[in-house]
Amino acid sequence: MATQAIVAMEQQNFLVPNGTFFVELFAFAIMVWILAKFVIPPINKAMTARQEAIRQQFADLDQAKSEAHEAEEEFRAQIADARHEAARIREEAREQGAGIIAELREQAQAEAQRIVEHAHAQIEADRKAAVVSLRNEVGSLATSLAGRIVGEALEDEARQGRVVDRFLEELDQTAGAS
Repeated sequence: MATQAIVAMEQQNFLVPNGTFFVELFAFAIMVWILAKFVIPPINKAMTARQEAIRQQFADLDQAKSEAHEAEEEFRAQIADARHEAARIREEAREQGAGIIAELREQAQAEAQRIVEHAHAQIEADRKAAVVSLRNEVGSLATSLAGRIVGEALEDEARQGRVVDRFLEELDQTAGAS
């Protein structure tokens, strides 16, 4: 039994490779070969594609950023142009307003001048009517006064006209002398 124990111990020595070890080693090698041939290449391909997609997304993001900056600059330029255009339109409106005001002022002055001339003409017509009315009134008063002074009636129209004309001439002479 001692020899059997030694033989059994020799068989149980873990440092000595046995048949199962080689089978396990062969199975492991087949598994590594299957993984290396069929599993790892698609994983590497997917990882490479993902890295490329990420790189492309970063490139697209940089391009979108530059386009956004260009669009922002264009927008700012358009706003500046719009402000300049608005300022120009305001200035034109001011000039047109000043022209309209000047034109209306001229029209108002012309209308005022026309009204003043019309008023002067009306005043002159009223003055002439008043002079005629006063001449008639003064003439009749002068005739009746002269008739009372003279003591006879001055009923004759021709005589009455001469007396009135003479009286008015004397009035005009005294008014011109003073």
